[in-house]
Amino acid sequence: MQIQLIDNDSALHEELAIRLQSSGIELCQGDAPDANRLHQWHTTADLFVVGQHAIADSLAQLSRQIWPKPVVALLPVSDTAHIMQVARDGAADAHPRSASAESIAQWLSTVCEQLVSQERNKPVVSHFQHDGCDLMAALQRNTQRAASTDSSVLILGETGTGKELAAREIHSLGSRSAQPLVTVNCAAIPDTLIESELFGYEKGAFTGATSNRIGLIEAADGGTLFLDEIGELPLPAQARLLRFIQEGEIRQIGSVNSKRVDVRLICATHRDLSALSAKNAFRQDLFYRIDVLRIAIPPLRDRGHNVLAMAEWFIQQHAHRLGLPVRPLSENSAQQIAAHDWPGNVRELQNVIERALVMSEGSSLTVNLSRGPTGPAQDAALMTERDQGGSTSESSETSGELSLEDYFQRFVLEHQDSMNETELAQKLGISRKCLWERRQRFGIPRNRRRTA
Repeated sequence: MQIQLIDNDSALHEELAIRLQSSGIELCQGDAPDANRLHQWHTTADLFVVGQHAIADSLAQLSRQIWPKPVVALLPVSDTAHIMQVARDGAADAHPRSASAESIAQWLSTVCEQLVSQERNKPVVSHFQHDGCDLMAALQRNTQRAASTDSSVLILGETGTGKELAAREIHSLGSRSAQPLVTVNCAAIPDTLIESELFGYEKGAFTGATSNRIGLIEAADGGTLFLDEIGELPLPAQARLLRFIQEGEIRQIGSVNSKRVDVRLICATHRDLSALSAKNAFRQDLFYRIDVLRIAIPPLRDRGHNVLAMAEWFIQQHAHRLGLPVRPLSENSAQQIAAHDWPGNVRELQNVIERALVMSEGSSLTVNLSRGPTGPAQDAALMTERDQGGSTSESSETSGELSLEDYFQRFVLEHQDSMNETELAQKLGISRKCLWERRQRFGIPRNRRRTA
């Protein structure tokens, strides 16, 4: 293990280097950082010890720069106030600098032993398996950098690429990991309820408000708020969200008082927010506020051989969850997975693997990626046609009947001007989220009814 001591006393360097060598710890030499050029400073050490040096006044900045590597402090005055201050600045531990070199060396040996033990027992946090894929390795680096700050993050990616997983990883790796992560799907909440859900309300604020209720933003106080599909957020809610981001304050519906909240914001969307802003469908000022750290998740079709590595990983995960034996993919199945364009991305791959684990017979897994977008219903129709010797087009033309998907599209287009999303979903017998996902799949835009 390598330690870098940042201290002006060269004699302390030499004495600690000798004493730590017997414990298998190397006290490496390196240029001391300059607070004004800290972002340009790079080192390979595993632990940083800050003592008598100018950088001690910028300990918090140093901690953020080298995170997730730990920093400890040698204090000129070892009292409670100093210890609490360096702890707030990110120091993992502290020790009196006035102590003997033997005492300091013993302390550093103990810190190193604890770090090695923590690393050995540390669970795997990453939700992304890059397996040498440059795009995924870059994504992993970017999520780690985003986790080291409290800046707002905008995650972009197609449906099913794992935007929520990226948000969870940023939260897990960050300083707020012990605090709540509150997830909100902006597309799944009715327009009339979105503001009360986010900001809360007081008793009597509107009909049905029989008691006080905190909003989801306040529920995330101290932690992280993840707004999934923020492009679907209604314009009035966008205006209130903008004030929360700018001022760090919220006001419940029906209240005259504001509350301060400390919330880290992560947003995600599959839509082009800059294009929506140009059409006044999304507030431009809000877009600039949330677009601080941008993370783009590549679609599955661009990940090359990483697709097969992910398939193998899903086999292990789902087999354990389902209580089934782990089986390898057949050669033909592996070729199909590698050649498929994956319009549903990771979600589609995950479902394909789960289906293969359950349905495959024999010692290997067999997948069938020739299924159409309507899935089993279409497969059943094709089987019936093969039995009858007919074709899909001839059958539909002669019978005049609609498939379930055709019926869905026609019903939505005919009734979306007279019904809201909740009413449409109820009539179709599906959830609002399912309705929204099918809109995305079939490219049916959501017409928001204007209110006076």
